[in-house]
This record gives sequence, C-alpha cells and structure tokens, in this order.
Amino acid sequence: MGDLQGQTYLVTGASKGIGREVCLALARAGVRVVLLARNSSELEQTTANVQAIAPDSYATPCDLGVPAAIEEAAQTILASEDAIHGIVHNAGDIHPIKPLFAADAEDWARSMMVNVVGVQHLTQALAPVLQGEHRVRVTTISSGAALRPLASWSAYCTAKAGLDMWTRCLAEEGREHNITAVSVAPGIVDTAMQTTIRSASEEDFPLRANFVGYHEDGQLSDPEDVAAALFPLMTAHTLEQSGQRFDVRDL
Repeated sequence: MGDLQGQTYLVTGASKGIGREVCLALARAGVRVVLLARNSSELEQTTANVQAIAPDSYATPCDLGVPAAIEEAAQTILASEDAIHGIVHNAGDIHPIKPLFAADAEDWARSMMVNVVGVQHLTQALAPVLQGEHRVRVTTISSGAALRPLASWSAYCTAKAGLDMWTRCLAEEGREHNITAVSVAPGIVDTAMQTTIRSASEEDFPLRANFVGYHEDGQLSDPEDVAAALFPLMTAHTLEQSGQRFDVRDL
C-alpha cells in the first residue's frame, strides 16, 4: 500500500456506513481523504477520526441532490487540490420506497439526482483535477437492485442501473485521460439504509418482511468488512478491469 502515499481520494457518503469505513481504510494507507456528505454530527466525527490518522484530510459538506451545493463543493476542492487520484462514489438514497404509481414525483427526481445525476455533475465539475497525466481510479457503489426490479424501489433500481452504465461510459471515455472506472455491488450491509428499509410500511413495501428477516438472521455484512474487501479494487484496479461490474462477495 506504499504507492498510495501522497495520493488524494474523494469519498461521497463519507459520514457513516461503508463510506466512513472506506475513508478510514484510505487514511491508514497514507491517503489524503476528502470527505463529502451532508452536514451532520456524523460527518464531523468521521472527519475527526480520519484526521487523527491522516491530518491533511478534510470534509466538504454537500447534498448531492442540490446542484448549487455540488458546484460549491467542487470549487472548494478545486481550490485545495492539484490532482485527485481516486473517487469512491458511495453516496446513495433509497427513497422513495413507494409503489411506482404512488411515488411523489419530486422524491423520484431527487433519487435520480443523488444516485446518478449528482455523480455526473460532481465528476464533471472536478475535471481539472481528474484529467491529466496522473492515474485516476473511480469506483461506484452499485446494488443488486441495478439488475433486479423490486416492487416499490423503482427510483432506486432505475438510478443504480443508470449508475452502472455511467461507470461503463466513464471507463470508455476516460482511457485518453488515464481514468479507469469500476462498479461494485456491496451486498446487504448493516447500514442506515437497511434501517430505513425495515422502517417502511408493509403497504408501501411488500418485501419488508424479507429485509427484517435478513437482519434478524444475522445476514447483514459489517461495513468495515465490506470496506476491507473493496479496498484492493478501488485502489488498484487495472486498465483491463475498467468498465466491469463486481460483487464484493466475489472479491
């Protein structure tokens, strides 16, 4: 992991869950970490924990559902960095958990913003520190929902499928800029998103009992274990792997 010394990685959804553990793993490897998430006490605490390991790391509060917030965060990063060597697009939103015909249009649109449109916006805004002679590795956090339609998850399924294709497009176009991109499905992980899913009503989400069962049966993965499995892929995936989709359970 010595070759990561001096590199800078941006992690979205950095305040908790998989994002938090990825930030800590990167910091331990000598990486300068830029933590991006909505402003919260969790972001402050995670930033403090990361800075205790990698003091030059810092947080940039941002809501990926708000274009103006993305522009502001990007300008902060551009003013601080000459080059970014990796991005982990981890932020995601499961809302709305509603039948397709009952979902609020604004909630559906926000899901597209957070899960895929904001990813494009942020990455494009950071082009000056991504495009260059240095090597850049981009990892997007996918989901089994990208491949399988689930009742009441129409927004999330659609967005994650779009994110997978966005990753492939970046891999295709990034070649000339020494940028590679992979997507990886993390499995069912014990995060706040799973709590949200279990909190949905049976009326809104007919499969709720399944997810309650996953939790009760101990089938949820620990975020720290998932981050450890992800680490080699997000920091060392090859040109030949660029554009591929992985499942963390196969790593």
